[in-house]
Order: sequence, then structure tokens, then C-alpha cells
Amino acid sequence: MPLHFAYGSNMNREAMAGRCPQSKALGLARLPRHRLVIMREGYANVVRDPRQTVYGVLWDIALADMRALDHYEGVSQGLYRKVMQPVLREGGGSARALVYMSKSAAGGHPKAGYMQGLLAAAQDWGLPEAYLCQLQMLGAGSRLSAIKSASVDGSNDSDRVDGPVKGVRARYSSPLGPRD
Repeated sequence: MPLHFAYGSNMNREAMAGRCPQSKALGLARLPRHRLVIMREGYANVVRDPRQTVYGVLWDIALADMRALDHYEGVSQGLYRKVMQPVLREGGGSARALVYMSKSAAGGHPKAGYMQGLLAAAQDWGLPEAYLCQLQMLGAGSRLSAIKSASVDGSNDSDRVDGPVKGVRARYSSPLGPRD
């Protein structure tokens, strides 16, 4: 079964249980020489950066779940492409894992509710405090932009939380709610 390094909404245990019921989390991992960014479409992406590290979760994906995961990530629509990258496992060792990466390097602002869900999942997994602060800063910058946009055009879609593919809803759990 292929390994998958999740750094965005796929860190959410409950959402992954719904999307990939036969797959299991193996624990924390990190992708060295990359940094987390928000792409133009409003979702997380990783780009090369020799001085940064992206933290996330390593999943053992059942072959029966790959189709659903690819659909959620919008692979056939060209939103993400699948790339094999070396990741470092918590406690030592390395592995080659599937990482969904955007074809575009164009930056953007996160979709409403996206960063809150990402941060909740990161907290649930106990990612390093310094990394959580980076995620909060990334989200804080986007909230300021969203407030400015809403005040200009009068709209605010902060109640909508969509997944990377239109029509596929992401499910986020509260860090204060039940845990596995």
C-alpha cells in the first residue's frame, strides 16, 4: 500500500476516515526542504525551500482508497499532481511518500474556514508549537485579506467550507471535540 504525506486537510482524522476508510495513520512525519503556501485556488501546497520544513501526517493508503483520495485532491481536474518525495518519520527513519502538489506556484488566499480546519488537525496531531505558530500567522494574514474583501464587495462566504474539489465538502473537527 502506498504511503501518503498529508500536510493540509488530509491531516484531519475524521475526514480521512470518511474518505479513505481502509487506510490508517502511521504517525507524524516531515517534508524537509519545502514550505507550506496557499495556492491561488485557496488550498495548501508545498514548494521547494531549502531552509524550511513542512510537518504533517504519514498515512498508509489502501489501494481501494486511492481513487477517492485522488478525486478529493482534484487530480483529474489538474488541481494537484502526485509526486513521490522522501519524508522523515517521527522517531527516525525515512520513507518515500506520495505528496499532492499543485502544478502552479501562484500564491493566493485560503478558502473561508480552510486554515481553521488545517490548524485544528495540526493541533490534534500535536505538531510542533513553532509550526503551529507559522500556520496561525498564515491564517491571520488571510483573515485580514478576507475582511478587506468582504468590506469592499459586501459578501462574506465564511460559513462555507469546501474541499479542494468543488462539491466535495471537507469535514473538520474541533480540537476541543472528541479524539480518537
